[in-house]
Formats: sequence, structure tokens, C-alpha cells
Amino acid sequence: MTAPSGFQATRAHAEARDGADRLAGFRERFFLPPGRTRATAIYFCGNSLGLQPKGVRELIDEELEDWARHAVLGHLEARRPWLPYHEQLTNDTALLAGAEAAEVVNMNTLTVNLHLMMVSFYRPTRERYCIVIEKGAFPSDRYAVVSHLGHHGYSAAQALIEIAPRAGEHCVRHEDIEALLARDGPRIALVLLPGVQYRTGQSFDIARITRAAQAAGARVGFDLAHAVGNVELRMHEWGADFACWCTYKYLNAGPGSIGGCFVHSRHAQSRELPRFAGWWGHHKGRRFLMEPDYELLSGAEGWQISNPPILSMTPLVVSLAMFREAGLAPLLEKSRALTGFLEFLVRSRLAEQVESVTPSAPTERGSQLSLRLRSGAQSGKHVFAALEQRDVVVDWREPDIIRVAPVPLYNTFVEVWEFVEALAASLEG
Repeated sequence: MTAPSGFQATRAHAEARDGADRLAGFRERFFLPPGRTRATAIYFCGNSLGLQPKGVRELIDEELEDWARHAVLGHLEARRPWLPYHEQLTNDTALLAGAEAAEVVNMNTLTVNLHLMMVSFYRPTRERYCIVIEKGAFPSDRYAVVSHLGHHGYSAAQALIEIAPRAGEHCVRHEDIEALLARDGPRIALVLLPGVQYRTGQSFDIARITRAAQAAGARVGFDLAHAVGNVELRMHEWGADFACWCTYKYLNAGPGSIGGCFVHSRHAQSRELPRFAGWWGHHKGRRFLMEPDYELLSGAEGWQISNPPILSMTPLVVSLAMFREAGLAPLLEKSRALTGFLEFLVRSRLAEQVESVTPSAPTERGSQLSLRLRSGAQSGKHVFAALEQRDVVVDWREPDIIRVAPVPLYNTFVEVWEFVEALAASLEG
């Protein structure tokens, strides 16, 4: 069977795709988890935690050696001086975010950054006080939003607006977002949506949503945790006020690693936006004068509070270098091919038992298919457990989703083929 895309439902086709893959060599630069029944597990969980690049240990050892050798002088004399350490990440981060260098900074962790951004961009008034999120948002995002509502004296029942898919559908329609903003715009202070929805894998049209939110008079921000390093981003051009993300998923920077933040350049020198301040957001040349007065840094760096955690940033140095070397365009091309091949195989072989709730259009998703068993959640959990026994690492999201994410830096077309074989066998019991 051959699809219009040129896919064929054979292992030989998968092997041929791998043989022609210009990015194949990057797989050898990662530690692949061992399997019980095979040399390495099929790891399709990079949307939850990316694999460890092999170069990380060497760089962390260098930082430990510099700490041992230089102690406090390492801030200036380490091989990668600690004082400006985060600056070596800026250009590559800006490239992935589609931003100007001054619009991005690596700091804190995702939810901390969301809190800091809402301090600045959620400024409710008597008339305009609501926040829009998607129904079924990632829990940490919802918790953060509801806590800011409460901080300003509002309950979720009063001020939280959740946009949901239509009955019988899995993904939110952009025209429904636009209609909501047109209807309720006068009472909306902030729109906070994901770049890619974690459960369904739907990629949102950030430019379209931003235009609609701004036309309604609202601020607009995005959680890019499942988008950065996964889909094309042009944050400066699209004009959102802010965005935040983590780096431990597609960016492979390790569990709990440093987060990232985008603030549009139109806010670069704003003195009107309130923010929580700390000495790393203060004038770089005056930090150590120990003055009581605060001189705000321009750009996204002005939202920094504390000095950067060096050992948390080090893995990102390695990972971003690989993204730069591979090139975002080839990675996106392979991502679409891997995910397209996966969808083709599932539909051609297992359509009666499994459905994908992820959009089929490549422009409306990244490296993820969210699969649901037609027989229900209990069967899904059974199949998920059976996949684990077959050395397949995917993840389960309540109530009934198996998320499958073939990542272009280290996954192969043969692994996609073998995953579908394992899924078919698991369905048989």
C-alpha cells in the first residue's frame, strides 16, 4: 500500500528512508535507553523528557573542574565564564523562537516564568479582568492562572474563560477562539494558550490568535513547552506579548532544566509594566556596586531575578549546538516525515481499533500523535502496559490518551515501523 505522500507500509520502505536520512548521524550523539528484549528501547517520549546528549557529561565535568580550580574566580576565569554564562545561549534560543536576541532569555523554570510574565501582563481592571485558556490546559498552567486570579480577588468562576473543542471534536477551532474574543473581548485582560496542546498535539496558529486577541484589546502570551524545538516559531513577527517554555522536552537539556522566556521588543524598555525585580535584571555594569537604586536592563533580560544556575544551563549549551548544526528546516522536514509515516501506518493497519486525536495536517501538529483506543480507556491502559513490556517508551495521559512522539534528532523510520508492529501485537493481547 502506497500513500499519496509516498509512504509504503513495509519495513523495507522504513529502511530506505533511514538510509537517505541526512540527520541519521545525530542519533549516535545520544544515550539510548537499553531494553530488556532488545538492545535499545523504542523511545518515543521526547515530548516529555528528551534523551541525554553524550556531550553533556564532558561539559559538566569542565564546570566542576573550573569550580574546583578557580572557586569564586570562575565567574570571570572559567572556560565559559559564569557571570555572562546565559548569554552564550541567546542567539541559538532566539533562532528557535524566531525572535530577536534581545527578546529572549534563559532563566528559572516554565511555571515560574509564567508567574513572572503574568505579574507584568495580567493587569485586571473593573471592566477587563478575565483570562482565556483552553479547556484541558496543562494543569500547572491552570493552577498558575487561577492563583493570579485569586491574588487579584477573583475566583475561577468569575474570571476564567475556557475555550473547548466542539461536541464530538478533539481540537479547538481557531474560528471559535476568534468568535469568543470578539464576543467577550471587553472583559478579557489576557489570553494564555499553548503553542502545541500537550494532550492532543494540536499546533495553534499563534499569529492568528495574537491578531484576534490584540483586536479585542487583550494581552496575549503562549506556553511553548511543546512547541520550541518542535515546530516553526516566528514570535517576533507574530507579535505576541510574551511566551515561556521549558528545555527538557524537545531541547534535551535534562530533567528540571532551565526555562526560556520571550518578551516582544515593544516592551523592551517599558517602565510601565510592573515586575518582580532582582539583581540580575539590574544594569550589568552596576550590579556589584551594591547600590540601593534599580536600573532596569532593556529587553527580556530585564525580567531576570537571580544569577543563572550554571550546572542546569550546561546541557542546553550542548543541545543548542546540535540544533544549530542540524538546522531547523531539515529537522522540521524529518519531523513531518516521521510523524506522517506513523500516522499512515496506524491508519492503514489499525484504523478499526485506534484513532488519532491529533490534527492530520502537518502544519497543525509537531512530532506527536495522540492515540485513543476505540474500545475505551481501560483497554488503552492495558495496551500501554503491554507496550512497556515490549520495550516501547511512550506516555499515558488521562483519561484515555497514549502520546507517541518520534523526535527527528534521534528517532528512526524503522523505529516507527517497529512501534506499529508492537502496537498491533499489544492490541491482540
